[in-house]
Amino acid sequence: MHISHHEKYMQRCLQIAKNGIGFTRPNPSVGAVIVLNDQIIGEGFTSGYGGNHAEVNAINSVDDKSVLNLSTIYVTLEPCSHFGKTPPCADLIVKHQFENVVIGCVDSNDLVSGKGIERLKNAGINVIVGVLENECRNHHKRFFTVQNKKRPFVILKWAETNNGFVAPLSKETKNPIWISNQYSQQLVHKWRSEEHAILVGTNTVIADDPKLNVRSWIGNNPVRIVLDKNLRISKKANVFDGSVKTILLTEARIEKHKSRHNLIFEEIDFSNNIAKQICDVLQKHQIQSVIIEGGAQTLQTFIDENLWDEAKIFVGENEFKNGVKAPKISGRLISESTMRGDVLKILIND
Repeated sequence: MHISHHEKYMQRCLQIAKNGIGFTRPNPSVGAVIVLNDQIIGEGFTSGYGGNHAEVNAINSVDDKSVLNLSTIYVTLEPCSHFGKTPPCADLIVKHQFENVVIGCVDSNDLVSGKGIERLKNAGINVIVGVLENECRNHHKRFFTVQNKKRPFVILKWAETNNGFVAPLSKETKNPIWISNQYSQQLVHKWRSEEHAILVGTNTVIADDPKLNVRSWIGNNPVRIVLDKNLRISKKANVFDGSVKTILLTEARIEKHKSRHNLIFEEIDFSNNIAKQICDVLQKHQIQSVIIEGGAQTLQTFIDENLWDEAKIFVGENEFKNGVKAPKISGRLISESTMRGDVLKILIND
């Protein structure tokens, strides 16, 4: 397939932008590449929150700033035009009088939307918009979901046996019974490092006593979200070890349970629209994305309320004679791959 000149460099922008996923919140992880005479002379991605944006890092990486007015800068997302923690990137691009600016997708944030492009055009810079737009929008899916839907990006994740069970009916210890293999388990830890929060239900914590952290990958541990309607989970559970911010959602009167170090109580009504209420609480805490890891009832709740964006399902090689049935879901299958015997299916909710 023929790849256009602009698409080649936008693909590089997307490639380096992945380096910032999980570290730049609440900012999107943008990629920027500077090209002169069909050669990359500078590139950068968004720094951690409060640090430089991608465009600044790319410009700073160019030793000879005098050639920037002959160059093209590629960015996955429209350059910002407002003052936040840092000055507007559009102004910096104008200052250096870039010949061209190529943008993947327009920012839907009301503070920016179209204003950055307008600022550049008014300064006489040639602006091209929409190169690999779908790919750029997909890369910035967490940011756009928060902006446009006023809720976090929701990922469902589970492993099921070859005959459709996610757990045995009973087990003798609290150690998890693994359905997926060690390679799939490591991939899950990579996913955890990329998302803002991780959520589990009461039964999963009681049955498995999970840590819900990143042990097999490098990155930040996600905020833990725990459902516990009647406060049945032991205070000695790993999720209450204080090592990372944990939000406990309960129906119990929270004034009796004061929040303490890294543990926050939030009250919701478990009788209806649980997923919607959870999303509202996460929005209140400015959570950009959440990976729902179980159990089956919790996952099915988000499916039934149609509050999910992506589902990642491992199908293992083993079988249980009986057990807890896997959630029922319908979505568009966008990929299917194997992980040393496990099958990984990824669905999206169009």
